[in-house]
Amino acid sequence: MSLPETSAFSTATTTRFENVHLFDPDSESGMSAATTLLVHGDRIAAIGVDAAGFAAESERIIDGRGKLLMPGLINGHFHSPVNHMKGRLDSLPLEIFMLYECPALEELRPTPREAYVRTQLACAEMLKNGVTAVQDDAFLVPEPTVDIIDAVMQAYADSGMRATVALDEPNLAELDKLPFLAELLPAERRAELAKPRNLADADLLAMYHHLITRWHGTEGGRLRAAVSCSAPQRVSTAYIHELEALSRTHDLPFYAHMLETKLQRVLGHAQPRFGGRSLVRYTADLGLLSERLNIIHAIWVDDADLDLIAAAGSVVAHNPISNLRLGSGIMPFRRMRDRGIPICLGTDEAIADDAVNMWAVAKTTGLVHNIAGADYDAWPRAGEILDCLLQGGARSMGLQDELGVLAPGRLADLVMLDLDTLPFTPLNDLRRQLVYCENGNSVVLTMVAGRIVCEGGRLHTIDEAALRQEAREIFARRKPALEQASAVAQRWLPFYRAMYAKAAAVDVGMNRWVGDADLPSPV
Repeated sequence: MSLPETSAFSTATTTRFENVHLFDPDSESGMSAATTLLVHGDRIAAIGVDAAGFAAESERIIDGRGKLLMPGLINGHFHSPVNHMKGRLDSLPLEIFMLYECPALEELRPTPREAYVRTQLACAEMLKNGVTAVQDDAFLVPEPTVDIIDAVMQAYADSGMRATVALDEPNLAELDKLPFLAELLPAERRAELAKPRNLADADLLAMYHHLITRWHGTEGGRLRAAVSCSAPQRVSTAYIHELEALSRTHDLPFYAHMLETKLQRVLGHAQPRFGGRSLVRYTADLGLLSERLNIIHAIWVDDADLDLIAAAGSVVAHNPISNLRLGSGIMPFRRMRDRGIPICLGTDEAIADDAVNMWAVAKTTGLVHNIAGADYDAWPRAGEILDCLLQGGARSMGLQDELGVLAPGRLADLVMLDLDTLPFTPLNDLRRQLVYCENGNSVVLTMVAGRIVCEGGRLHTIDEAALRQEAREIFARRKPALEQASAVAQRWLPFYRAMYAKAAAVDVGMNRWVGDADLPSPV
């Protein structure tokens, strides 16, 4: 029997995994008996007895005895530009956190090499932990440029990862994005935050034109573009409709942060343009809820919001570690699952997670919702979490027919784990031990598009030691600029603190925090 043709490689490569257990979410044990899986080119060609009939002139045989082969993990939401800032900040509310994280200062403009190195830092961490695909909502400060876009995309190309990348760039002034701030600022300070961002709409759309025409579908389809409005309150209606047109025309995922914080819930009533509507309702009224939309966080949502999301078929990106780190609250997981809303899991940025480890995200998902209510039948189960991690991630990328499942014809994005390790000894329940016990140390092989990119803890696509050394040197030189940015943030801190306290005191008819902590002081 001859092998199928593959569009991604002119000369097909073949890898045969023998005596390996396959992750099987529908079976009682969660995995198959030992079997064979054949990869040809960038796809799974055959499984089991069907694989025995294939022959190839050149193939690598991997003994999977005692190993588990499963779909590669998918990081459904990420921001790469702050990969170098892990551990820099204490836990802070989002609106204050962003003062320090991503001010649009000229001092923070990266060189192309810096953008390349910082992107590869996370690629290395993800690939070693079995993450094969990522959705990068890249905010490039002080604004996106062609050379920085190219550096980020080249880093993903060289790493071997599957990446979908958008340009997260607001176009409204700071005062237009937040409640109460204008009234809290003295007149002389107000003007500074009333300035629009650097790039006009036409310039931002030109950056998207470059991203799409230069990079979308390259590397055999491994690299793709998405669009991002950052959040609906951060952009004009004209610009958000332009992004929707790009998303619809090219069938691209559309990223939008919504109702991540209580302050964003308050915003709907505090600013006249929203007319008392939640950001979900506002977005729906603009005609933007769709199956392409990734609604990021969705913590301070009510049942009406969830009904709108479910009806539109939009995906929710859940980032539980980031939500805890920033004190944003606990997302109503069960209410979403009961409505059939697709959920993917993400790390968010490294500075809000301090790692890029999807195993930790999965475990946190399995824990944090247990303190959201007393009905333990409503707490997440391990199988549900793995569904979010794998098939939910594929759905968020618009690749639900390509990723997330081991089946012939699917893309060969795979991770192999050693079951003869402490997390799986003794093996009581595979699903639960994948979620609650594994931390990435059992990963022995990562494959993306049929290419082995990491094996035995060693990256094949990145010189990790050289990367770490260069990163230390580059970001040691960056430290004064980061400290200068922090000093600028300190000037605004009293006003943002007062804004946060005022929003926290508003009754919005729901609570997504745990406990009865005192309200924050405005000073």
